[in-house]
Order: sequence, then C-alpha cells, then structure tokens
Amino acid sequence: MANISVADTGKAAPMTSKERKVIFASSLGTIFEWYDFYLYGSLAAIIAKQFFSGVNETAAYIFALMAFAAGFAVRPFGALVFGRLGDMIGRKYTFLVTILIMGASTFVVGVLPNYATIGIAAPIILVALRMLQGLALGGEYGGAATYVAEHAPNGRRGAYTAWIQTTATLGLFLSLLIILGCRMSMPTEAFEAWGWRIPFLISIVLLGVSVWIRLMLNESPAFQKMKDEGKHSKAPLTEAFGNWKNLKIVLLALFGLVAGQAVVWYTGQFYALFFLQQTLKVDAQEANLMIAAALLLGTPFFIIFGALSDKIGRKPIIMAGLALAVVTYFPIFKAITHYANPALEQAVATSPIVVYADPDECAFQFNPVGTSKFTASCDIAKSALVRKGAPYSNEAAPAGTIAQIRVGEIVVPAYDAAGHTTGTAVNLHGGAAPAAAPADLKSAGATFDKALSDALRTAGYPPKADPDAVNHVMVVVMLTILVLYVTMVYGPIAAMLVEMFPTRIRYTSMSLPYHIGNGWFGGFLPTTSFAIVAATGDIYSGLWYPIIIAAATFVIGMLFVRETRSVDIYQHD
Repeated sequence: MANISVADTGKAAPMTSKERKVIFASSLGTIFEWYDFYLYGSLAAIIAKQFFSGVNETAAYIFALMAFAAGFAVRPFGALVFGRLGDMIGRKYTFLVTILIMGASTFVVGVLPNYATIGIAAPIILVALRMLQGLALGGEYGGAATYVAEHAPNGRRGAYTAWIQTTATLGLFLSLLIILGCRMSMPTEAFEAWGWRIPFLISIVLLGVSVWIRLMLNESPAFQKMKDEGKHSKAPLTEAFGNWKNLKIVLLALFGLVAGQAVVWYTGQFYALFFLQQTLKVDAQEANLMIAAALLLGTPFFIIFGALSDKIGRKPIIMAGLALAVVTYFPIFKAITHYANPALEQAVATSPIVVYADPDECAFQFNPVGTSKFTASCDIAKSALVRKGAPYSNEAAPAGTIAQIRVGEIVVPAYDAAGHTTGTAVNLHGGAAPAAAPADLKSAGATFDKALSDALRTAGYPPKADPDAVNHVMVVVMLTILVLYVTMVYGPIAAMLVEMFPTRIRYTSMSLPYHIGNGWFGGFLPTTSFAIVAATGDIYSGLWYPIIIAAATFVIGMLFVRETRSVDIYQHD
C-alpha cells in the first residue's frame, strides 16, 4: 500500500497503482451504500402511497419524509458504534460490516408488503429498516474517508479524499438513473404498483460486488503502524469525547463546518428535487432527468475543489460556498419557478391567493400518525391549497369566522366539520351569497373542492407544470449552480475533518460531528422545509432553514475554525 515515508516528504508524488486501487475500491463501495440509502428519498412520493395510505395526502407525504429522516436520526449512533470499532480493530473490517447491513436492509425494503397487505406493521418495519441503514451509513463514511486519507501523501489529501466526496452524489445519480430506467420500461401504473421495488432488489447485486472489492483491501498503513507499535486506542469514546481538548474540536467541526455543509448539500440536491416535483408539479421523470443532468455536470467539481484545497486551503473554499448559498438561494429558487412553471409564477403575480381565517382555529399541518382530521375550516382550506401546489398568504379574520380562500377576485368559502358553510365560488364584485350548506360532509367536500379547482383554473393556476413550457436548459443551469455550491462545501471537507483529529481516535472523532451535521441538520431538512411551506403557504419559506444554518456556520467557521491543510495526519496523539 502507500508508503508513509512518501507522505513525510511533503512532495506531491504521482498517484501509485496501489493508491488508485484504494481510492477506487473505497469509493465504489461507498457509492453503492449511498445508492441504497437514497433510493428511499428518490421514491418518497410513491412510498408515501404504499406504506402510509389511510391518511390525507399531505400527512402521508410528511410521514414518508419522516421515515426517510429516521435513517438520518440514527446516523450519529452508528458513528459512535462503528467509529469505536474502527479505532480499535481497524478501518477495513469495520466498513465491511457496515456495507453488509446496508445492502441487506435495502433488499428487504424491496420485498416488504405494503400497508394494504399487512397494515400498520408495514410502516413500522419500514422505519426499522431505515434505522438500520442509518446505523450502517453512520459507520461507513468516516471509515472510507479516513482509510483513503491515511493512504494519501501530504499535499494530495484534498484531491484523494475528494473522490470519496463524489460518492454521495454519484450514489444519488445511480439511484435516479435506475429509477428512470424502470419508469421508462413500464407504464406509470405498473411502476407505482410494483416496479418501484426493482431498484431496491438490484441492491443485492451491488452488495455482492462491494463486499468482493473490499475483501481485497489491506488495512490502512497509518493504523497498522500505530497498532504494531501498541499505540492504538483502547477506549476511543472516552478519549474522543471525555477530553475537553478533543471535544472542543468536535464541536467546532460540527457547528463551524459540517452543519452548514449539510444543509447546502441537501438543499442543492434533495430539496431541489422535492421542490420541482411537489411544489412546481413538474413531471417526476422530467424532474429526475434535470437533476441527473445537473449532477453529471457538477460532480467533476468535487475533484477540482478538493485538489484546489491542497493549494489554497480547505477553509476558504468551504466558507465561500456557504456564503454564496446564503446570498443566492432565494433568487435561484425563484428562477427555477420562472423557468420550470411560468404559468404558476404568472398566476401568483396576477391573482394572489389569500386565506382569511380565525388564527385560533388554524392548526400546524403536521400529522404523521394520522390521528388528526383537520376538520376546522382554516385547516381544510390550507390543506386543499397545499395538495394543489397553490401558494398563499394568510390574513386574520374575526373569531368564529368560517375560512375563505380568495383567489384574485374570486372567493371560495370553506366549511367546518359540521358543514356549517360551503358554496360555489363568487366574484367579489358580484354580490352573490354562498350557497346553502349541503347536508353531509362528503357532499360539502366535493362542492368545495370543485369550487376551488374552478377558481384556480380561472385565475390561471396550473394543476401541473406544462412540459412544453419548461425551459429545460435554464432549469438545469440553475440546478447545476446549486450543485456547484455542494461541491465547494463538500469537496474539501473530508480532508479537513481527517486533519483535525489524531490517528488513534480519528475514526470516532470525525464520524460523530459529520453524522450529527448531515444526519440531523441535513437529514431533517426536507421534512422541516416542507412543513414550513405547508404552514405558511409561501413556497420559498422552507429556504429559511438552510439559509439560517449556513449563515451561522459561516460566522462560527470564520471566527474559530483553523486551516488544516499542512497538518501531519500521522501523529498518534
């Protein structure tokens, strides 16, 4: 394997065949793990229908996103478990275990019966499998990044570890590619009924390839040397987090680097996909193709920025990516709306929607267990608008008032659980009174839904994006800019995290902040942002979450995080 003395020279020697093998094997295995993990996110809308049926559409989708986030929630615990093993017994065998857990869990999702077949057991088992995936991924990244960095010579760690940084994006790209292939090979009805399982089942083949590749690797030379000298840690958790000197660096890594990196990563790739599909109502196949194109164009910049960080430093590139995201997210997402669904943009400008309702009867539209029925008129009005992808603003009405939706000059009265008020849409200047309430709620709901649909159509709100009106080139350009921000914050960060901690507790120390940042700050972004949009009616309000986190990380990072590119990573203490 790579000779440690090469690293000690400080010269950027050419990459050896053994180093290429290390990078290829580590990266390919990690791509397959990310593929397994992100299949769920790419198919969240279908999984919501398969495993969370029986609740309203908005609640089902949020529940599906929460199950997606469950995998992220447990990632820090996986970092503790497998980080400890990695620092005690070695890097190689630890991430062999993680890939076995990941691959097996993904395959089982492919054969898991849905809610209609086994009831509540289906979502419970699904969430358990997501948690197993999260545990496995919690041990995977730190092992792969540490393993590659400890093979890299000084002056090349940014370039070498940048290959590991491409794996998450390439795993997402591979999942989108296979999903698109399945979608295009069968009718939509067949794909949503059973074809969605194929990408999960394919993971068993990828698992076999990954295990075979990793069995050919040797242990990291830095770890092996340390172990031969008897200097490896016997209690890495205590050393990493029970010592304030190291714990302080862990906290700085989390709040001054990883938290902001995480929200930029998930906004630029996952939230952008959700925004296209759920908010702008772009056809799922079109949205996936445009995201895939942006990923293809942007991915080489992981290597470019990783290599650049070897020359100018890791910190300036990461901080620049955070700053650009904070300043430009709102205009970029508004541009995506302009180019992907211009009819929606025009309708919002000419016929804005306002919900007039008693604030006390408006609930937060977040019901993951399906126990609430949202029967107040305010809740019914807002839930209907969210389902139709129609942005709105809120205005308070006197207590006891039945909610109204005003679409430009048209008023649509809502109704409450008792069917107190409902009726056809009326023009504000026409003076017509709402029709009498129907006797049953089903009729009230149907009357209200038709009145709202007619009002939206009259005002020019499209039920879905017109494929002929989508400016695919400009949407891909906007998405590629978002991916470039991802490459700036993510490309150099593996090398920087490795360089922040000593060899004996490196796996444990770097894994925890990475997975708290990406698992919690990043993993909960789609759920949090979607819920914010559902509550406020503003389709861009969900962006405040990543903007605030990225801005805070930028300030902390600039003030307290030191540059690391010249650090000797072969130190044991």
